[in-house]
Amino acid sequence: MSTLPSLDAVRDGAAVVSLPMTVRFRGITEREVMLIRGPQGWGEFGPFPEYADGEASAWLASAIESAWRPWPRPLRPVVPVNATVPAVPAARVPEVLAAFPGAGTAKVKVAERGQTLADDLARVAAVRERVPVVRVDANGGWSVAEAERALRALSADGPLEYAEQPCGTVGELVELRARGTGVLIAADESIRKVDDPLRVVRAGGADIAVVKAAPLGGIRRLLAVAGQVGVPVVVSSAIDSAVGIGAGLAAAAALPGLAHACGLGTGGLLAEDVAPPRTLVADGTGGLGLPTGRTEPDADRLRALAAPAERRRWWFDRLARCHALLEDSAGGGVVMSRT
Repeated sequence: MSTLPSLDAVRDGAAVVSLPMTVRFRGITEREVMLIRGPQGWGEFGPFPEYADGEASAWLASAIESAWRPWPRPLRPVVPVNATVPAVPAARVPEVLAAFPGAGTAKVKVAERGQTLADDLARVAAVRERVPVVRVDANGGWSVAEAERALRALSADGPLEYAEQPCGTVGELVELRARGTGVLIAADESIRKVDDPLRVVRAGGADIAVVKAAPLGGIRRLLAVAGQVGVPVVVSSAIDSAVGIGAGLAAAAALPGLAHACGLGTGGLLAEDVAPPRTLVADGTGGLGLPTGRTEPDADRLRALAAPAERRRWWFDRLARCHALLEDSAGGGVVMSRT
């Protein structure tokens, strides 16, 4: 338990940046986040614009935790990470993977609106030519029938490590697993966008849990969920800046075990960032990894990447609303990380 810092303390030194991306991802080409400075360093408040304040307030709790509290002791200096391939045409796959030389695992976006299963098959095939372990992420874009058909087709010419959130609801994930496609099912949105992150596993809807520090409310909350969920976990990012990636790496580094590469190598999707990129290194298992440690944003980069004035006002207004929600939920301002 820690006292929630005042709104003035959180606002002081905060910066809003707009980070250009190398490719369209999740429908955006610019990633806006607010960076918050506290006594322990920097935290990142970056819920996507369409998220309501109630959901976004968990992201603020995570940012405050990172900036005001020390991180848990790391159990490993390097965290294995996967390459991330957006829903690009197959011809662009080599360009995307060039940012992840030597990657042992790749996550491939599928089920993109406006695209077809043929597009997904071509993209996955292009990735398989270059990376030995392939997982796919549908962001809940398929029905059960569509998911069954797609997963059987996508695994016909080679195994899939797992399929992340192939359907939108817990009930659909349970039904899909019962159909026996031979592909493990990972839950993402069914964990981070619900009040009970353990429900999907208890219901039999997931073999793997994808967990993200910011939407869960912070590193300690992520570690608590990981300790209770009862299946292997994969720590991932939400197109975070270098600051947010640092928090994700701290969470992954504190886990007792990591059975799968983590989705924390998304810095390659940003054309510009608030700090120099971490150097990808060998992870000791034949793939790539990222070293752990806090990130200090570069002052010149913060100035150069500053969001327009109207967007900064929007973010500071959002900060005030979310901070008020945290005060209310804490009964006067007492907790920064739920357990």
